[in-house]
Parts: sequence; structure tokens; C-alpha cells
Amino acid sequence: MKRRHFLNAATALAAGGHVLTTRAEAQTAPGPDPRMQGPQLPETKPFGFEDVAALAAERAGADYRQPASELVGSFANLSYDQYRGIRFRRDHDPWGSHDKFRLDLLGPGAIFDEPVNISIVRDGVPGLLGFDPSMLDFDPSHFPDGPDLETTGNMGWSGFRVRTALNRPGVMDEFLVFQGASYFRAVARGTIYGLSARGLAIRTGSPDGEEFPLFTDFWLHEPAEGQDWIRIHAILDSRSVAGAYQFDVTPGARTLIRTRMALFPRVDLAGAGIAPQTSMFWFGPGSRRNVDDYRPAVHDSDGLQMRTGSGLSLWRSLASHRALQIASFVDRDPQGFGLTQRARDFTSYQDAEAMYHLRPSGWVEPEGNWGPGEVRLIEIPVENEFNDNIVCYWQPKEPLAAGERHEFRYRLTFSDLPPVDAPLAEIRQTRSGRSINNSAARSYIIDYDLRLFAENLPEIHVTCSAGQILHAYQKRLPREGVLRLAFEFEPGDAQLADLQAVLRNKDGLALSESWMSRWTA
Repeated sequence: MKRRHFLNAATALAAGGHVLTTRAEAQTAPGPDPRMQGPQLPETKPFGFEDVAALAAERAGADYRQPASELVGSFANLSYDQYRGIRFRRDHDPWGSHDKFRLDLLGPGAIFDEPVNISIVRDGVPGLLGFDPSMLDFDPSHFPDGPDLETTGNMGWSGFRVRTALNRPGVMDEFLVFQGASYFRAVARGTIYGLSARGLAIRTGSPDGEEFPLFTDFWLHEPAEGQDWIRIHAILDSRSVAGAYQFDVTPGARTLIRTRMALFPRVDLAGAGIAPQTSMFWFGPGSRRNVDDYRPAVHDSDGLQMRTGSGLSLWRSLASHRALQIASFVDRDPQGFGLTQRARDFTSYQDAEAMYHLRPSGWVEPEGNWGPGEVRLIEIPVENEFNDNIVCYWQPKEPLAAGERHEFRYRLTFSDLPPVDAPLAEIRQTRSGRSINNSAARSYIIDYDLRLFAENLPEIHVTCSAGQILHAYQKRLPREGVLRLAFEFEPGDAQLADLQAVLRNKDGLALSESWMSRWTA
């Protein structure tokens, strides 16, 4: 089972599906396993970020230990459908009496075999929630003889999800889930799950192989009555680094996650990806390689949007390539970046099941100065829509030194479109295909919002790193509300070329976002 397919269907069911369930017989909770009791915490003051940071620093000073859990009984060798048939019982909700939020604990099984410690913080004091299978329902169609709960082994919870009345009063919709490695996802009002965020990326796309850190411990602060946001603390751990995290999450038309992190590397950490996002792009009107599909486009995100430290607005169209592609956008103190889904209408996809037009965009706004580094984009070849293949993150220029504390803060927004207000013509869509008049060239079409060019046409600036640009021209399409820029690209002997286009006034001032795309042979 593909991880992406599994997560999409499982969370979709949790958000709005229905399944016949039977309650497990009440039983005494299993005794605590000494390996699953969580870190020991001081209780002399309200628990907070510095407590987690102290634990992370202590862990970074010791040898790394890979969390392990033996899945036994009804949690062993589960199929995709069987795992979906295990549901958290609402009457065991630790936040069941809260007026705005509900909490589901997620059991282990299938691809989720890494245990996590989950504690509830009440009045500043944390208390560990031990794994208890009697808090779960088992679908009798998948467990006809009832669940086998004779032993739970060294198992723990695999994650959690949070609900609120996001779309309709009185209906508690799932809006946030943490489950698997350091992955988490969120939705805003009117959107459904799409791209994921991560706590940290390490050596993504490297020939030496990627390292996947894990969230091993969570502290969920019980919100006060009337509070419209929640606080989550977490420890991240891997062979190279340990880290402390704080997530302050406010759901709504835009779901905002204010993030604070302190990293404690065990080694000099090069290739660290800060605020990573992971998404899927298979094909679209600008990149459709040998795809025989009734849909015009299939993707969770169609571009990487950036606002540089100097205020430049950049748009990098995503593409499907036959080989791994890594692009770097060097910057200092970036103002924002994220994977965006700009095509927001159903006709752009014609998919009544996946509903790609409802997938959210992600937007990272650094708080404070992040210094020199680069926004890195990784595009991995895929043959279908079931694997996440797009990754972006911020990579500091210098390695994170071992034995030191490295802190980052940022605002992560999940919404239909990023909360960016720029007085520039925005790119609506990119199209590409073989040139009709020149078999050695490729045609590109870029549609901009027309409102800035209703009276005067701008100057066109199109460049390429290899090959040549031919026959660039522009045309107003008032009925569609776009200014269309068209040109041909002739690669010659090139195997790779980066293309760029921008519209300017006569004084050279940019009037549009800077469009970028990568062509590969």
C-alpha cells in the first residue's frame, strides 16, 4: 500500500465516512511497559517549551535509540481496509467535555508501527496516556471473530487527530493529524487533505539516502473553555539530531500553525530542511508526459510560490520529469515560500472523487531573520498519483553545528491560496506542448491576471539558461480576464534548461511575478 494513498483514504473516512462498529469488551488497561512511559518531567512549574528543549538536549547528548514496537494480536499484519476498520471510541475522548475541540488517539497497525508517547497537559501538569485497546472499536466486517486483545506487546499510540466545528456548526470535522515519522497535515474551511508538512527534512534527494526523523513524544495541552486554538509540544529524534517543537494551531478559513523549534544536532548537520512541505504532482497542462488520462490535471500543488528577502515574487511551475530534479533558489532572510494549488475550479481536474480543486496550499512565513541559505525544490519522477513526489524546504547555507542550539520560528498556513498580497500580476496558469510550426521547439503559454494591463501592455522579458527563445508575444483576452504571454523554446543540444519570464514597465520595474520552469530532454 502506498503511504500517500493510505493516508488520504483513511483521513477522508475519518472526516466524513461511516462504518459499522462494535465495542471491544471492557478490560483492565495493560500495565505500563518501562520502554513506553515517556520522559520524566519536573512538576514544580507549568510545563512548557523549555522543558521539552531540555529533554531534547539531553537526548541529543546520548546515543540514538530507534523506537520499536512489536505489533501483535489484532494489530499485526493488518491490511489497508482492516486498519481503517479500527476507530477511536468517542466516549474515551480526553477532551470530550471541551466546547470547541475533540481529540482522537490513533492505534498502531499497517504502515504505522512506530510508537509515540502521548501526554495530556492539564493545569500545567503532564500526564501520560498509556496505550489501551479498549479505547478502540473494531469493524466486525473486518474482525468477524472480534478483536484479539490478549496481549498488546510493546505497542503505543501511532499518532492523533484533532476535530472542531470547521465547516458547519455542531459538526466536528477533522482538521489536524500527526501520524507517521514527523509528518502532519491540516485543512482549512472548505478544503480537504492534500499536501503534508514535516518537522524536519534531512538529506532529501541525496544520493547518500534520506534520513527520516521521528516525533517520539507529544504533549497535548488541554485548551481552556472558549479557547479557539490548541498548543502541542513534541520531541523529534533521529540519528543526526534531536529537537523540541511547539505548535500553536488556530483552525478556520485559514488554519494557522505558529511553530517554534530548537534543534540539537548530534553531528554537524548539513542538508537540514527547515519547514518542509511534501506534495504530489503527476501532470497538468504545462507538463503532461505520455499520460493517457481523461482528466486535464492531477496534482495536489501546481507550483512553488516564493517571496524573497528583497521582496521579489517568484512562481516556479511544477513539472513531471524522467529523472530526479533539484532546484535551488538562493536567498537571505526569505519572507515566505510554499507549495500552492492555484487552479481552484472543478473543471481544471474533472475528478469527482479526488476533488483536487479543494486541496489546500501551504505557506511558510519565517519569524525573525533566517540568514543566508536557499529554498530547495525537489521533483521526483512518478507514474501515478499515489506517491508524494514534490518536496520544498529552507536549507541554511552553513551546516548546523553539533552540540549547539539552533532555533527557528515560523508561521505555517493551510488555506485555499497563500495569504500574500502583492501589487503584481499573478500567474493564473502555465501551458506547454510541442510547437505546431517548429518540430524542434516547444510552445509555452503563460496566463497573467489582466487587471494591471487593461490599458497599457507591458514589456516582455523571457530568458533561458540554454537553447533559445523564439517568437515571444502577448495578447489580451478580456473575456477570460487574462493577458497571455506566448513563446517558443528551442533547446538545440541542451539536455536541461531553466526558463524565466517577467513582465515589466518601460523603466524596468516588474509588473508581474517572475515565472520559472525547468525543461528536461
